[in-house]
Amino acid sequence: MAEIPVLDSERLRLRGWTSSDADALRHICGDPVTMRYIGDGSPMPPDRAWHALAYLLGHWELRGYGMWAITEHSTGAVLGRVGLYHPEGWPGVELGWLLDRARWGEGLATEAAQLAADWVWETLDLKQLIHLIQPDNHASIRVAEKLGAACDQRMDLDGTAVALYALARPSAA
Repeated sequence: MAEIPVLDSERLRLRGWTSSDADALRHICGDPVTMRYIGDGSPMPPDRAWHALAYLLGHWELRGYGMWAITEHSTGAVLGRVGLYHPEGWPGVELGWLLDRARWGEGLATEAAQLAADWVWETLDLKQLIHLIQPDNHASIRVAEKLGAACDQRMDLDGTAVALYALARPSAA
């Protein structure tokens, strides 16, 4: 079984997923507003949370990296997911994020994504990360830009128009 590192920032802990996270994932991914820019824009049906957890854990096993559960230090609550996504045929290693709508606007997505990116640069031999973002998803575009990413190209991904933002490995100081 893949060992999933635990990462901490001032407000957040990124950790591996557990079966007890199914309700939180069901809540977050079941919200149509939260999911409007994810995949085909449909909320996840309630019975799919366990399958999603298995997928998230399996990605770590198959690739050696994946998505963490974003939890809050002060409460332990699961706030969303962040990390790497690279299924077969994907255009690159994607750093993505998804946050509970109730917590939007607090800078948590940027904080979590930066923590994950720092781990990538310290741990993996990757030259760049990508973010695939639908053009109307202005909040995620702002997160990508705060991380230092720039729009590299526009493309069609599984029938959805996306902008590919590229984030290059920082040069050594």
